[in-house]
Amino acid sequence: MFKVSELKMKKIIIWIVAGFLVLSAISLDVSAAKKAGKLSKEEVQQMSDDIDNITKKIYGRSLLSPKDNETLISIKIKLDNSMLVATASELAPLYYKAGNVYKLRDMKPEAIDCYKTILENFSDTALAPKARNALAELGVTVEAPKVDEENAEEDEGI
Repeated sequence: MFKVSELKMKKIIIWIVAGFLVLSAISLDVSAAKKAGKLSKEEVQQMSDDIDNITKKIYGRSLLSPKDNETLISIKIKLDNSMLVATASELAPLYYKAGNVYKLRDMKPEAIDCYKTILENFSDTALAPKARNALAELGVTVEAPKVDEENAEEDEGI
């Protein structure tokens, strides 16, 4: 009988250790994802510069190289991955610039996605009205957020 309970104790200890290791691995993955998703100021500046250079080429009627296309795609992927971790207001101009590039290249779905991201995540920035206007130019109607009249009257009285 004593051996059976000793065996059960060993199994319990092994399960506890295994559970601890699994939880440790999960927490490391989450923290690594957060660090990987957060963009440094240098990365944000580099992406902004890259989008500006691509925009200059488009306005100059130059053809975009495969490298330019790859850069634009990489920027959009980095922005979207960063948004999965946390919204940061410094990303709004990058989404707006990327939307403009997509719009100039007649890539309507991608442009719409960028502009809608601004409205959904950065509605309190100065770029929100510009994104709304750009969407209107693309034929997308965006409803303004509805204001509750009772709350609006209470806010005015404060």
